Amino acid sequence: MDTTFHTDKGVFNHRTAAVCTMDGHVLLHRQANDSYWALPGGRVLLGEDSKTSLMREMKEELGVQVSVDRLLWVTENFFDYRGMPFHEIGLYYSISGAMILPLWQKGPFYGLEGKRLVYQWIPLEELPSLTVYPSFLQEGLVNIPQSTEHIIVHR
Repeated sequence: MDTTFHTDKGVFNHRTAAVCTMDGHVLLHRQANDSYWALPGGRVLLGEDSKTSLMREMKEELGVQVSVDRLLWVTENFFDYRGMPFHEIGLYYSISGAMILPLWQKGPFYGLEGKRLVYQWIPLEELPSLTVYPSFLQEGLVNIPQSTEHIIVHR
């Protein structure tokens, strides 16, 4: 069971995400019908730690085994999505290793879940011209912190 709870006042979501960079690019994804980008990852399951969740999500979505390096950001993210207020706790980890090399390609591509999610390696210098959520990532992905940062985002 996902740690996502729907109430009459909004949605609480616990998410983990991967910061995967290679050759001056970062791997992003978006819902096929959305115009904004985000980091790949997903919802943490009840009773599952965030690192295990991230490894599971990357395997399910992209078919790759990943090693989770270190926690970069802990976020409290408040936003509206499709008319519903969200309160999201996000844990953003760097990942690395040869296991991500098969994902390296030019242009958009789809993962194992079909055409629901569009993935693409985006040059870091193009981030300012894109809509990326949470918004701190446009700057944060270019300047990865040396230690874990706690960020509160109200969008």
